[in-house]
Amino acid sequence: MTNWQHPNFHAYFPAGNSYPSILGELMESALGCIGFSWAAAPSCTELEIVVMDWLGKAIGLPEDFLHCSGKGGGVLQGSASESVLVSMLAARHRAFKTHRLSSSTRLVAYCSMLAHSCVEKAASLCNVRLRQLEPDADFGLSGETLRQAIEKDIHDNLIPFFVCATLGTTSICSFDNLPSISDALSSLKGTSETPLDIWLHVDSAYAGNAFICPEFQHLLLDGIEEVDSLEFNANKWLLTNFDCGCMWVRDRLHLEDCLSVDPLYLKHDHQHLTADFRNWGIPLSRRFRSLKLWFVIRRFGLTGLQKHIREQVRLAKKFTKLLQKDTRFEQIGKTRMGLVSFKLKGENELSERLLGVINNSGQLFMVPAKVKHNYVIRFCVCSTSTTNSDIERAWNVISYHADHVLADEIIEMTLCPGELSPADLATNSFLFPCKDNSRGDEHESVPDLIRSRSTVGQPFRRPFRRYSTSELSHRLLSRSLSSAACLQSLTPTGNAPHKTTQLRLDTILNALKKERPF
Repeated sequence: MTNWQHPNFHAYFPAGNSYPSILGELMESALGCIGFSWAAAPSCTELEIVVMDWLGKAIGLPEDFLHCSGKGGGVLQGSASESVLVSMLAARHRAFKTHRLSSSTRLVAYCSMLAHSCVEKAASLCNVRLRQLEPDADFGLSGETLRQAIEKDIHDNLIPFFVCATLGTTSICSFDNLPSISDALSSLKGTSETPLDIWLHVDSAYAGNAFICPEFQHLLLDGIEEVDSLEFNANKWLLTNFDCGCMWVRDRLHLEDCLSVDPLYLKHDHQHLTADFRNWGIPLSRRFRSLKLWFVIRRFGLTGLQKHIREQVRLAKKFTKLLQKDTRFEQIGKTRMGLVSFKLKGENELSERLLGVINNSGQLFMVPAKVKHNYVIRFCVCSTSTTNSDIERAWNVISYHADHVLADEIIEMTLCPGELSPADLATNSFLFPCKDNSRGDEHESVPDLIRSRSTVGQPFRRPFRRYSTSELSHRLLSRSLSSAACLQSLTPTGNAPHKTTQLRLDTILNALKKERPF
């Protein structure tokens, strides 16, 4: 069993939980109602309306997105993936009516290459084309990139119909440029000869929870003018257990027009006076999800939920400071929420090996992501019980294993004659070849090995033994192989080694000899 609530769990995103949420789930199960319509469960429908308006106001949504406006409103879905699919289905249905289509082959949807995989899955289910566009230097989709892609598709007689902007990507929690995307869509409405009405959906499954804090609301509200729908998962960061996906739509008629099926056995006298949420999503049967969310909000209040989010953001920034002090690492993207993405400098294989060693140790659990050809390690503050000492311990574990991974990288470097400079050769002085009895080789020192390879004039196939840190450290010290002596023996003219090489070798020796407590 993977313990998602452990303070050393830093993978994926938080899995929210709290005792008020658990009590709400217990009561929901005890009531046993199926709230597919107002007539089937009046309190289930009306409490969902109340709670979704509460949350909508808390994140600063315009009145158009609230039930009290009589036009839009919020609904609880199973997940953000379900919300993306429902939004794309509604946009597809609207495009069919607008352009009088009988097939979806000309329809095109757009998102960033860093968007969640659920967008690709939704496009596949809707049988439409998907353009995954290159993000900018800040790892977000820009309005100009989107505009160029749309204009090209219009020129090719295709029909753009849906854009998914991501606020808080899964890989590095980067943000698409929502203001410029809204501006681009607004300007394109008047440039096409045929009607162009593109649905803009905002996927903010994780970061959207933070919009209850006023200091983060500008990330959503700047550019919301063109947004048709948005969602986030309260079960990620609002102390509510799975499932609890919160979705809002500016005009609910688009959902109802697309998803309504109205057989006689589902009709009731009040269906035109209130929302029937069976027509706002894919399933007919619906759980009483709003009850646990109502329990959580009533128990912690807006202030308590804000405090929880701000604390986890603070812990992520503390980890970022520790990371930035170590020149062996580089951060990919910025720390805006509770996620920090980083890698070891150098080849991706180093970061991949580091993550494997850490996860196999059982001391921490993290997962990787791929960002512009970079293999990055994601460190997310997930548990409500994580403290400063947990962050410091996590960094000590990462740093300790990085020492050994980098030392092993130097130890295992392959020697190729004619390709390495004397300074490069010096860093290979920890490769100790084993005896190859089939050839009668007795070479024990690196300089002898180099000369032997050069004489043969072909790739030298020689078995090497990997020494553990303690073995290698003892071997080096017992043979009195100081860094200066190694470097001196490897320079053909006997000149002093390059200063950078000397420092690199000293660093490796120190790493081999020291132990770090966790």
